[in-house]
Amino acid sequence: MEAREIKEKTFSDHAVIFMATGGYSGYAPFAPGTVGTLAAVPVYLLFSMTGHLLYLLLFAALLPLSFWASGRAEEIFGAKDSGMIVIDEIAGYLVTMFMIPAEWPYVFAGFFLFRFFDISKIFPARSMEKMGGGAGVVMDDIVAGVYANLSLWLLVYLEVFKW
Repeated sequence: MEAREIKEKTFSDHAVIFMATGGYSGYAPFAPGTVGTLAAVPVYLLFSMTGHLLYLLLFAALLPLSFWASGRAEEIFGAKDSGMIVIDEIAGYLVTMFMIPAEWPYVFAGFFLFRFFDISKIFPARSMEKMGGGAGVVMDDIVAGVYANLSLWLLVYLEVFKW
């Protein structure tokens, strides 16, 4: 790489990397998406203490931020949908857990259901990636989160975790 191609990262670049990698959890040497989803658990636990309306408002603020940070991180990393970008997993997990009881069995079930739907990319999730840019990075995880949330509601309705 020529010297003129090397760009020093600005403070803004570092902030974007911090956000997009979920506090650097996306730098995990293996399964960064899974580690990023683990990083989403404490975020969910904080959001769950706010009540449904504030949870929704916080998520509504996070979503465009995740689009922007993902798009900028693609530019910084020089890679489309880099595995290091995990803010999409955080957003998807927050969708998964919306209005679900903040109880550990549901937290764990939500984690595994979200990872299943995120990896399997059931229609229309895969087609969301074609949107490109930050929205393309995030929206397939939002779809996975919707599928996982509906699955969790079934578990709640069936009282699977009530002993």
